[in-house]
Amino acid sequence: MGAIGSFLSGFSGSFKAALLLWPFLSFALTLPILAYLYHRDGGLRLSSFLAVYLAVLYLSGLGCFTLYPLPSGNAGLGITYGIAPQLNPFAFIFDIAKDGLKAVFQILFNLVLFLPLGFIAKRLLRLNLGRTVILSLVVTILIETAQLTGFFGLYPFAYRTFDVDDILFNTLGGVAGWWCGRALNRLFPTDVPGPPSVTRKPGFVRRCVAFWVDLLIMGLCTLLPWLLIALTRELIFDQPFALPGLDASQTEQIFIIPCALASFAVIEVIIPWHHGGSTPGGKLVHMTFETVPRTGWKRVLLYATRSVVLLFFFMTPPFAAIILGAFYLIARKMPYDYLPAA
Repeated sequence: MGAIGSFLSGFSGSFKAALLLWPFLSFALTLPILAYLYHRDGGLRLSSFLAVYLAVLYLSGLGCFTLYPLPSGNAGLGITYGIAPQLNPFAFIFDIAKDGLKAVFQILFNLVLFLPLGFIAKRLLRLNLGRTVILSLVVTILIETAQLTGFFGLYPFAYRTFDVDDILFNTLGGVAGWWCGRALNRLFPTDVPGPPSVTRKPGFVRRCVAFWVDLLIMGLCTLLPWLLIALTRELIFDQPFALPGLDASQTEQIFIIPCALASFAVIEVIIPWHHGGSTPGGKLVHMTFETVPRTGWKRVLLYATRSVVLLFFFMTPPFAAIILGAFYLIARKMPYDYLPAA
């Protein structure tokens, strides 16, 4: 027990760091997680929701255990000289002969560290064994490369050892975790429904997730053309791009505003008009904002009214968000849902 306690004591700081990091990662990943669950299951299940956030905790711990603590100071092993990579795939045999239980615990730790990844791949992500092997291999190579390159160049030295044995045992741990998930599936099978149907009665959270996805797409469509033009100009002529008689800031506005309006029209009007009221975000989370069928001028009125509501949101985001949120909590509908149906 003394050897085990001594071995585990070295990771207490990493465990605390993972717990501290977990809430921030969970908050930052909430919308992507909701989008994933809505897309996969067609709705939110408490079990899936909790499982995903536990997976976030695991990923937080994986990063902290393998990369933390970060080095400090300006002298010592790994700072002045760096740490040479270990490229012998059979070095663990000599480590066991030399260090005994300590080396065995290190191997077991590398196996156990990736057990949850394989379990998550099978139980939550529903990956087959081949894809789980690839996932485990990619993740462990990414971690080892971060160690080898000083956290991808953050430090001018390798402050931890790149070890091919770690890659081997991490990958085996992922495979073992996959088999554990498979065994659990036989005892408690997961419900794998068919493709979710598109709902005409989306809740507030689903609407928000769809709108967030649409905002990301519109933001990319708005900024990328300008960035492409501006960066090309600076690379070729080494000066900011500006139209005659205007400075760079004014020129940027002239380009961005039309791109924003065009992306809004495509994402929020043209695409849903031809796809039954589903924007790109709506298609991802399986919803349509056409809560009842409408045709002719009534459908045109719906799209026009919804566009006005969205533009109101873009012009006064905090104020509009409070008003629309309060309206939905009271009415359980959006204002344009009250328009006459066909």
